Amino acid sequence: MAKLDIFSDEFHTAIVAAGTRARKETLDAGVPVFYRDAGSGLDLMEYPDGRKFEIRFVPDAPREHNYEVLREITRTAA
Repeated sequence: MAKLDIFSDEFHTAIVAAGTRARKETLDAGVPVFYRDAGSGLDLMEYPDGRKFEIRFVPDAPREHNYEVLREITRTAA
């Protein structure tokens, strides 16, 4: 087995590509995706139709209600 260097540029590139693929596959399946945007630092929820919302996670809330929508992110705000 080849030695794994988790600090290499190749490893980083592979991880980013895998995350991008998983996000796209999830949206293509009709499921919203929750993630932290690396550029803005915002917690976001993205719907398959392309709409994005800034959210705030609610600690200790049931999974179905563990976030609050703060605002819709428009293309001009993104």
